[in-house]
Amino acid sequence: MSWKPGDRREPSEAMIRVDHAGEYGATRIYAGQLAVLGDRHPAARAISHMAHQEARHRAFFDRLIVERGVRPTLLQPFWTVAGFALGAVTAALGPDAAMACTAAVETEIDKHYEQQLVALGDDDPELSAAILDFQAEEVEHRDHALAAGAENTPGYPVLSGIIRLGCKVAIAAAQRL
Repeated sequence: MSWKPGDRREPSEAMIRVDHAGEYGATRIYAGQLAVLGDRHPAARAISHMAHQEARHRAFFDRLIVERGVRPTLLQPFWTVAGFALGAVTAALGPDAAMACTAAVETEIDKHYEQQLVALGDDDPELSAAILDFQAEEVEHRDHALAAGAENTPGYPVLSGIIRLGCKVAIAAAQRL
């Protein structure tokens, strides 16, 4: 890879660390939602499908962390609790709020992955291919959430804004810590 200290581009190690943390957080959000909604709720099938895809994304980054010797984020214990809590709280507000959470998170992840693809260029074909694949699924999750009533949530713009800001902060923190 052509990245070197002093470059403004994010090295692939930081990308792997933050993406691993994000996919882990996503699995925890869906676990929280399913814990509240249960597996018999009409939204559970879609949430389970999204959770399965996020688990596949996480498994890829689990493998890269080991193969490339990348240190996982020090905030992993925090994501365990925060992700589950975010999922549980939004699901407790109702299925539309759970979908609002998904729409907000996936909006930021789509942007984040797009920035990573631009930064990577041709430097890391394996990582770029995975990010491109995962980005398409994240967009699918966002679009499903919007179609399923995310914007019907009372206070949607505020809830979405808070969750999106939280994602931005989480991304910045996981890149460094």
